[in-house]
Amino acid sequence: MTEIEKIREGLPDAAKDIRLNLQTVFQTTTLTPEQLWGTALSAAIASRNLELSRAVLMDAQAKVDPAVIEDARAAAALMGMNNVYYRFRHMVGKEVYGTKPARLRMNWIAKPLGSKVDFELFCLAVSAINGCEMCIRSHEQVVVDGGLSEDQVHDAVRLAATINAVALSIEMDPVLLKVNTAVATY
Repeated sequence: MTEIEKIREGLPDAAKDIRLNLQTVFQTTTLTPEQLWGTALSAAIASRNLELSRAVLMDAQAKVDPAVIEDARAAAALMGMNNVYYRFRHMVGKEVYGTKPARLRMNWIAKPLGSKVDFELFCLAVSAINGCEMCIRSHEQVVVDGGLSEDQVHDAVRLAATINAVALSIEMDPVLLKVNTAVATY
């Protein structure tokens, strides 16, 4: 049994749909193994759930080259920075911020260890989780111009959305336990 299957089986009943979706998104036929596992790992890291991140990492290590894993980690880290910065620039809507240089290092984007297009796909998935419209549009354009199909983009974002939902579902029971405990004491 894989680590992800263990996570899936442990999800609460309220996340039944997420359990089913988690199984389905890993059966995609449009993504290469590198795209699938790199997207899954970068999304798990971006979802900030240690248990899920470790499970995806352990399964990914058996499926893909270490360069894919490092690119996924770099995508999550860089988009953690860029999504905040560019989302701010977009949301504030003042031209003055668009004229200022970012002055934020992001050399890995120019020279990932593996496929540039795959790395951009990982960045797109993380940007979707983080809700940065400017980054989503930018990375989607790069991957489509780089030869990926809209079906591949769609499957990567479905995977990221499901991974994010799994992270939330893992946290569901402890949150409910705290709520029930607080209610019981009153």
